[in-house]
Amino acid sequence: MQDDLIEQHALELSDLERLAQALRVKDQPAEIFQAVHAVASSAIGARLFTIMSYDARQHEVERVYTNMPAVYPLGGRKKKRGTAWSNQILQDLRPFRAQTAQGIRDAFDDHAVMTGMGLGSILNIPIAYDGVCVGTMNMTHVESWYTRRHEQIGVLIGSFLAPALLDLQRARADGLTSY
Repeated sequence: MQDDLIEQHALELSDLERLAQALRVKDQPAEIFQAVHAVASSAIGARLFTIMSYDARQHEVERVYTNMPAVYPLGGRKKKRGTAWSNQILQDLRPFRAQTAQGIRDAFDDHAVMTGMGLGSILNIPIAYDGVCVGTMNMTHVESWYTRRHEQIGVLIGSFLAPALLDLQRARADGLTSY
């Protein structure tokens, strides 16, 4: 898969500079989404990488970025209400990590697609602003890939997504779409 070709390295100051620069250029949110994907893939690792915007009124997430559009297309929506996952991510703003295919099956309705691609661990990072979840950054890899340290790195990298996700929410509220 494409992201297997990215050499893994520790998160460095140059990665944060790349993210900060990506926020400053035109063509948002594509620029920051691509930069976050690249940095997260190299510092954490991901075969499947998506970004979801969260609509708290509808209790729904919507896919606004994906590295596998044929499998997980843009605009895909999922209702997220009353599950342990939604409480942890969307309400408590704590990352979710499953280390096995069974953990993925227990948490996600679309588990067959992920596990069918040989993916067996997942890391979901809540993206928050002002104490409220505005979206998630989602990475999936082989079994036992993700660690507690990856959660911490993911929260740092994912924080660069907050402005773009807020802009998408404003555009949606105004009846526009911009991804």
